[in-house]
Amino acid sequence: MILRPYQQQAVEALWDYLAHREGNPALVLPTGAGKSPLMAAIAREAVEKWGGRVGVLAHVQELVEQNADKLRTLWPEAPAGIYAAGLKRRDRFDRILFMQVQSVAARAHQFGKFDLLLVDEAHRIPLKGEGMYRQFIAEARRFNPRLRVIGMTATPYRLQGVAVPVCGADHILTEVAYEARVGDLIRDGFLSPLTAKAGERPDLSGVHVRGGEYVEAELARAMTAPGLVERTIGDLLARAAGRRAGIVFCVNVAHAEAALAALRAAGETATLVHGGTPKAERVALIEAFKAGRTRWMVNVNVLSEGFDAPHIDCVAMLRPTKSPGLFYQQVGRGFRLAPGKTDCLVLDYAGNTLEHGPVDAITVRKPRKPGEAAKVETMPAKQCPKCDALVALGIRTCPDCGHEFAVAKPEHNDKPADAPILSGPVPTITLAVGAVEYAEHIGKSGVPTLRVTYRCGLRRINEYVCLEHGGFARDKAVQWWRRRDPRCTQVPRTVAEAIGNPGFLSALRAKDAGRLLARDLPRPISITLTQPRSGYPEIVAYEFAPDAARESADGRRAANVARDAGGDADEHAVRSVREVRPPDWLLRAVGGSRP
Repeated sequence: MILRPYQQQAVEALWDYLAHREGNPALVLPTGAGKSPLMAAIAREAVEKWGGRVGVLAHVQELVEQNADKLRTLWPEAPAGIYAAGLKRRDRFDRILFMQVQSVAARAHQFGKFDLLLVDEAHRIPLKGEGMYRQFIAEARRFNPRLRVIGMTATPYRLQGVAVPVCGADHILTEVAYEARVGDLIRDGFLSPLTAKAGERPDLSGVHVRGGEYVEAELARAMTAPGLVERTIGDLLARAAGRRAGIVFCVNVAHAEAALAALRAAGETATLVHGGTPKAERVALIEAFKAGRTRWMVNVNVLSEGFDAPHIDCVAMLRPTKSPGLFYQQVGRGFRLAPGKTDCLVLDYAGNTLEHGPVDAITVRKPRKPGEAAKVETMPAKQCPKCDALVALGIRTCPDCGHEFAVAKPEHNDKPADAPILSGPVPTITLAVGAVEYAEHIGKSGVPTLRVTYRCGLRRINEYVCLEHGGFARDKAVQWWRRRDPRCTQVPRTVAEAIGNPGFLSALRAKDAGRLLARDLPRPISITLTQPRSGYPEIVAYEFAPDAARESADGRRAANVARDAGGDADEHAVRSVREVRPPDWLLRAVGGSRP
């Protein structure tokens, strides 16, 4: 099984988290980035290398079947089974068991002990209360109190009045252990680029918000105002000329039927699926769409998650939403790559992009001080009244036409605007590095970090490496260190170890004689950092000297080994292959030894 680089990084980050942390991690991958192969790789490694038993939960039978099929494709002899009433499968004791949560929520006691539980679309796990996921997990822990739960999601937040992160100290999932970002995967050719256009937006002034989301009945009336559906479909077809396949998101069945009728009246092949569509009919309609016999798939709350149709090159949003997660999931249907597909056109007739901003700018901000809750942040935009460009709320001068905004808050109007579905490029600058300094820094959180100061002429650029944190921050720190010291067998877990504070030096060298101290790491000859209009600059690239720098690092390593051990450095050759220590729960599962 050959994983993409970011998938392999996710696997390594997961094992590192399970080995050194007590919580339940989440792996965040964008829609279309391949969560099914990643789950297959995790399950296979847990079974083959550590002798563990793995359960995989999903909320719809299509995902259960899709995940199981992916494992069999990659590992034909996998000891895997399925428990899903809709699929007429009730396997119970396979080493890897794919389950639909509705079928097993009250039956965890029938399946025996799991060591690892993977949850697909893990943002569906309730943060509090009962619910099917929490019921199954609680019962499964009766058989194995040390069960580890791994969440897989593209959107690590839920809508509860406002968007709330799914990871937290009091939640089932505690931290994000790894996150692959949309912009990076598009840049590296793993996701399809997006292009966006906006059309006529509805009048939502009479639509109330309840529980953080629009009231559906009122929203449907606004979206089916006289003539609006017909004008929307006409504009959609004009803009989507030459597109191969499109998916249309609607508010309710009546709204979807109106959109379907307008498409068919224009001579288009289109079908409709919703929650009430009979199973056999639904399967046939989806297969016809995937086979290319139907150009348009209209749907209501069915195909926002887990729907795999890579050939979609047009996404039409006719459903306004206050949920950044739902907005992301709708747009995400166009992320997958397909032969002949150069990009995906996103047509926003709902104003979602104006409200939530680019999909790659929706982030979860960690607490900045003890006791503070994590928050979901978006980057809403405002529209230039002169040229219709969409710009950040904080911009006072339009970069396209030079219009001066009188106030920071925009005046929204009904004129269509072209809203960017991905955030635009940020200017960067490259600076030569004269020297690098390392020191311990303790911020408001109280957790020490390694402060790296790059001296670039008269400028001082600080970077903070979170060696003592967990989750995604720790994974980034490990990658940062290994970029400079690729032969390191174990990255320092404390700042004191990294900088060699008195009292730690002998223990450090005794534990891992091949590890460099921070001061011995190769120094970059230049750094490239962003120049954002607001906030702090971020280092996005490093340039190191040719191999001589690495050879120099190896020489310092050998000298350290020889000096501390009092012998020949050649006798202490450093292992070039990283050894990943298996998690404690896996060691216990196989009797305390590693095969």
